[in-house]
Amino acid sequence: MTFAQPRRRTLLAAGAGGLLLPLATGTPGARAATEPVATEPAATATDPADPFAALRARAAELTTGGAIDPADPVFAAALTALDTAAAAQWTAMDRATGRTALWPDLAPVTDPGNFSQSYGRLLTLATAWATPGTALHGDETVAGALTDALAFLDDTAFNPSRPETGNWWFWEIGAPRGLMDLCVLLYDRIPAERIAAYCAAVDRFCPDPDRRTNSPSLAETGANRADKAAIVALRGIVGRSAGKLALARDGLSDTRDAGRYSLFTYVTSGDGFYRDGSFVQHDCVAYTGTYGNVLLSRVAYLAALLTGSDWEITDPGISVIHDAVERAFAAVTFDGLTMDAARGRAISREREKDYDTGAGTTTNVLLLATGAPAAHAARWRSLAKGWIRRNTDTPYTGLAGLPALRRAAAVLADPAVRAAPAPTGHTVLADMDRIVHRRPGWTAALSLSSRRIAAWEAGNGENLRGWYTGDGMLYLYDSDRTQFSDGFWPTVDAYRLPGTTVDTRPRADLGTGGGTGTYRPANAVAGGAVLEDRFGASAMELIAAGSTLRARKAWFFLDDAVVALGADITASDGRTVETVVENRSLHAAGTARLTVDGAARSSAPGRDRAYGHVRWAHLEGVGGYVFPEGVALRTRREERTGAWSDINTGADTAGSATRLTRRYETLWIDHGVSPAAADYAYVLLPGLDARHTAAWSRSRPVRVLANTARAQAVHVPSLGLTAVHFWSAGTAGGITCDGPGTVLVRRRGGGVSVAVADPGRTATTLTVTLPWPAYRVRAADGTVTVATGRRPALTVAVGGSHGHTHTAELR
Repeated sequence: MTFAQPRRRTLLAAGAGGLLLPLATGTPGARAATEPVATEPAATATDPADPFAALRARAAELTTGGAIDPADPVFAAALTALDTAAAAQWTAMDRATGRTALWPDLAPVTDPGNFSQSYGRLLTLATAWATPGTALHGDETVAGALTDALAFLDDTAFNPSRPETGNWWFWEIGAPRGLMDLCVLLYDRIPAERIAAYCAAVDRFCPDPDRRTNSPSLAETGANRADKAAIVALRGIVGRSAGKLALARDGLSDTRDAGRYSLFTYVTSGDGFYRDGSFVQHDCVAYTGTYGNVLLSRVAYLAALLTGSDWEITDPGISVIHDAVERAFAAVTFDGLTMDAARGRAISREREKDYDTGAGTTTNVLLLATGAPAAHAARWRSLAKGWIRRNTDTPYTGLAGLPALRRAAAVLADPAVRAAPAPTGHTVLADMDRIVHRRPGWTAALSLSSRRIAAWEAGNGENLRGWYTGDGMLYLYDSDRTQFSDGFWPTVDAYRLPGTTVDTRPRADLGTGGGTGTYRPANAVAGGAVLEDRFGASAMELIAAGSTLRARKAWFFLDDAVVALGADITASDGRTVETVVENRSLHAAGTARLTVDGAARSSAPGRDRAYGHVRWAHLEGVGGYVFPEGVALRTRREERTGAWSDINTGADTAGSATRLTRRYETLWIDHGVSPAAADYAYVLLPGLDARHTAAWSRSRPVRVLANTARAQAVHVPSLGLTAVHFWSAGTAGGITCDGPGTVLVRRRGGGVSVAVADPGRTATTLTVTLPWPAYRVRAADGTVTVATGRRPALTVAVGGSHGHTHTAELR
């Protein structure tokens, strides 16, 4: 089981960067790509004849930012933040003889969580001591206290004689990384015998990147392997070991096991990057934003650290990481925020919100760009510049550390770097059950789950109420970029997440014990198809945990709307079942008006009302909601109070007990007690005003063709678009499919475009028959065979395609 702390996720986001020092010794290896490589100006190493000294100086600069101008206003906020954090740790630090811990709240120091966090706090102090412009810079008293503290931890807590107890991560990653970073910054102040002792401790608990020390048969994968590679590299630098540096570099490629666990290879199951842009960790959790970001940061760090040395990364497979910047990370980034649908249990961390993770991604991308092929680097800098400029709510300049700011400032000031605009399009991340739909002004992200991908991960006191986050939660991102970061997770009604259909049974907190766990439901179907990179259809069979609730859910993603259909909603437990249309935070004192069928409703907290037959509703500043067949709707305006400690009690990620109060507008459909074959249909119209919502409801530009246990389908006449999810063989909208699958067809200008997917991954082939004539194949994937004619038939080899989309264009 894996445990993580905020520092693990954000250390390099806050600290990695700066200019790179040249390494005069050693013959550089061949580059990973043959096209020109982007470079930056470099300073001069203090001892160019010593490769270890040069690498040590570079590692220090990647942590501190190097020779910055403290008077430059670009760095003012970061210097103040570092000063403030260091001052707090310095004031609270116990420096007395006979102490039993370095900080009273981290006692006993022999506890792995406490000594690991102690190294983290010491690193904050050491970074301030080594950074020009801080109050502690160059302070001899601070330097002495730091070296004494390291000796204290070595003597009492973290040394080769101690057996691993508790959480393995503190022993094998958390403490070793902090210790080695400290040795880099304080190297000239630490006695040689202590350097040897600290290296021995790392050799004991993190001897290589390849295996779990407390379970040697377990190979490290993904982010954990990347973490350990960085530690071993620093151990090689601090301990002047060429062998350790080679071990670190080779661990990225996994030369030990012939590349089986390489970070530079696409995977088809388990941990790592998938070709479609998915990233999975812990075997079944969608984790691009958290563990994926750790992996990116460590690879970027090592590429920057080792470039030009005898240990430079030369594996051409690093192109997998290069491709992941746009294919994986950009796919789950909205205006510099990392979507919570890809952050796993980190959504419960008070000190690691979506904008923190997003800032980390930006930092890591810009660091990776320093040694990437020039064409890649140019695109990434453009991406990062766009992210930074668009996120005006939680600005990057207030989140990043000095090294990252130094790099970002150069990009922002460079007129040759064009800020990339906000993208549009539809993305199906089939290998991690996530859907992203982008339109001008808004983005929707859909979080699904299946027997392949977990509905949630919880453990070590984290994500205690993540019960329904993978049951079809639909996130709406728009101009309110703080929707999910402003106290949302500790205050939202966790039983009523937007998009979900739930049994209202009471739930116990998850993950209260040690270790982490996941829940994978039994359903096969989760995913969908994409047409023209613009339209999408997705489906999920809901098999609820601990309940007899079953439902068939589908979503259709259009230019200005998301259509949500539910059918065959059945349960027999004697409890109420609900479908949540919306649960929008209005922040601390929002007064956004709710309008129902043209009548404005009270904006004051305390409104709780049931309506018998509603055709449309509108929430000011958010958008419209249309119910094509009319619906009995419940609405509630309420204030909810909670604390981050309610959802996270982790050893080093625990939330504060400060009570937060936020207002919410919730819309839901009550299916009654133990419903039998209930259904729903509603349309989300993000950004639309009330007048146009009413007009949309009257004109019905989208028609629901089917909403049954056999098929769910919509038709958009103005676009010539028909989209269907078939739950079994049948016909809908004139389209026939011989088995379960997702089909989108668009007719325009005499042509027909078709997209087909098997999100259940149960078929070998699917045959789709169209009611419109087509006599020529303009283009088709190699998996698609077309029989043209008055009723053309497409036979699609979906077997082994992992739910991905197959396309054809006919005339």
